[in-house]
Amino acid sequence: MSENSLSSSSSARGRPNFDKKGGRFSKPLFLVLLVGGLVFAGLNLFNDVEETGAPVTHYFPFFLLGLALIIALGFRFVNGFHDTANAVATVIYTHSLTPGVAVVWSGICNFLGVLLSSGVVAFGIISLLPVELILQAASGNGFAMVYALLFSAIIWNLGTWYFGLPSSSSHTLIGSIIGVGVANAMLHGRSGVSGVDWDQALKVGYSLLLSPVVGFVCAALLLWIMKMFIRNRQLYQAPESPQPPPVWIRGLLILTCTGVSFAHGSNDGQKGMGLIMLILVGTMPIAYALNRSLPPDQIPRVAALTEVTEQQLLQIQPAASQPPASREVLTQFVRSSNMNANVLPALAATLNDIGAQIRRYGSMENIPAQSVTNTRNQMYLASETIKHLQTSNVKLPEETGRNLAAVKRELDSATRFIPMWVKVVVAIALGLGTMVGWRRIVVTVGERIGKTHLTYAQGASAELVAMATIGAADSFGLPVSTTHVLSSGVAGTMAANRSGLQLSTLRNLAVAWVLTLPVSILLSALLYGLFIHL
Repeated sequence: MSENSLSSSSSARGRPNFDKKGGRFSKPLFLVLLVGGLVFAGLNLFNDVEETGAPVTHYFPFFLLGLALIIALGFRFVNGFHDTANAVATVIYTHSLTPGVAVVWSGICNFLGVLLSSGVVAFGIISLLPVELILQAASGNGFAMVYALLFSAIIWNLGTWYFGLPSSSSHTLIGSIIGVGVANAMLHGRSGVSGVDWDQALKVGYSLLLSPVVGFVCAALLLWIMKMFIRNRQLYQAPESPQPPPVWIRGLLILTCTGVSFAHGSNDGQKGMGLIMLILVGTMPIAYALNRSLPPDQIPRVAALTEVTEQQLLQIQPAASQPPASREVLTQFVRSSNMNANVLPALAATLNDIGAQIRRYGSMENIPAQSVTNTRNQMYLASETIKHLQTSNVKLPEETGRNLAAVKRELDSATRFIPMWVKVVVAIALGLGTMVGWRRIVVTVGERIGKTHLTYAQGASAELVAMATIGAADSFGLPVSTTHVLSSGVAGTMAANRSGLQLSTLRNLAVAWVLTLPVSILLSALLYGLFIHL
């Protein structure tokens, strides 16, 4: 059966009307929000730099920063109309909401999801990058990394969107990160395998691999359970006309659309935040390398904690008479997780330097411009070292382990933060993207996965499962694909309903799913190699 295999009568009666144009105020409102978001970002940037008191001697860094921010927000914009279209497909095809109202409502929910997100997913994604590249964020290598990530992700996302394929932006970004890590290692004469934190990559990979299976199986089971306990025949029939469904069904479908949109914003929006923070740290370290909003009364506690922990580490493993450079030791340990006798003394020396810095200046905002980047790198490297000690199950005394965990929390609060204005502009980009290019993906999900029209129960089942899966992943700090979870959920309901599946569409989805990682890895590796020579 072809892609237009829905019955003619069903198409005539049940297919949404996509020809209706938006209101006359929609385009002006879009432009106002777009320009307003960019102006808001610019004003906050200049305000943050001005508050540091550092003199602005030239504006080229602002140009690089502005260009990178626009590209990063462009990635979020593309993600909006690529991924969020999945969330509105069910309410549109069940006539619970008109297309125009659905995409606007979904855009608002995405906006709120981004604003209220925790930021855990953002830094989970960033930690996939090689630690040496993160420490060199302000160098040419750092810029090459950021531009390679952004361009490769946008190119693949736009290509799959053009062909109406619901591919995963999360998959694309993670593939791009792996590609940059592999290319960086090979350019420095190391094995490409050493260029990625594979423990974190496997953790993320499992979540991306299993989430479509969870979507398919759970949506199918939920539909089956609904059929057992809810005997309302109308739930399991395709819409007979463009009229909205009964109020309670409509409310349920709108509620699930709201939940999926909010969860998508909360989970996917963080990936853009992480990239933007990399850009800000690289171009304006004086303002963004350290969290300047930390209260000064927190500093003495952190300084005392680093001092106690340093002494405990040296009691476990005293330093050699001529110890190697701490940064090199810790970078190698984070890269390989190979424990040796120099790691604990190197961590102790790094904690000593951090404690001395913050005691000397009394607060984060008093650390001078020339020292900010080094202090931030030491904090980040110490935090990553502690994380790898924990995941490598290195045997340490219980009190030392508790102190290391406490030190890591304090260091993360100083280096892993997201200003509110970053959340706002990412939310605007994602929300505006939702309202623009949704139609191609919506048609694929609504018409080309199953051989029959989507029923009310199928739409509710797929979205309930997607909402729960994405929400659970967000709470664990794991990235998942809204696209994969929801489209596999729709396929699961079609299978459970014995409605039939359009194998050509499923084959295309599978091809996109299989190709996304290798293509994005190759693309970002080639772009990184190109940019690093520019």
